[in-house]
Amino acid sequence: MAHEAPDRTLVARAAAGSDSAFRTLYRAYVRPVYWIAHGILGDAGDAEDVTQETFVVAWRKLPGLELAGESLLPWLATICRFQAANRLRRRRRDAARTIEDADEHIPALVDIEQQVIAADLAARITAELDGMSMLDREIFRLCATEGYDYSAAAEALGVGHGVIRNRLSRVRTRLRGAVTEPEPAS
Repeated sequence: MAHEAPDRTLVARAAAGSDSAFRTLYRAYVRPVYWIAHGILGDAGDAEDVTQETFVVAWRKLPGLELAGESLLPWLATICRFQAANRLRRRRRDAARTIEDADEHIPALVDIEQQVIAADLAARITAELDGMSMLDREIFRLCATEGYDYSAAAEALGVGHGVIRNRLSRVRTRLRGAVTEPEPAS
């Protein structure tokens, strides 16, 4: 099942206030955004909260968005990553660590307004998506954005269940690598 309209069209309609267009984008991307959040946070509850926060921020920011590629996912992944970083900082603060300890372990505050539109991360994600084979992009679309299980995706694409499982694992690893910044050398 394909999107009813390309992301660019849906984004324009949602930016103009269309709840229906935004719901379509939400349904298309809620799963990959959740996986990104869960990968960063490691907690299902926090990942659900960050996923929701990501779409709230996206709704507010859509009117000013100029979609760089064909997919809204890189932009949503950027928002998700920074929402997750904020959640990690909140966890640390709530754990009642001392200010000195927090200064050593908490990364600098992120200016979401500036970072959400940072071209570097969006370009890395877009490059990863664009660099994938057509089969890998279709597997990702079916499983990650449309919720197909391995068997249904295998049947839709005419390949084996194992092909879907293995390729989707590689795709997720590539995308995770694109959204994760390397740790600075000490």
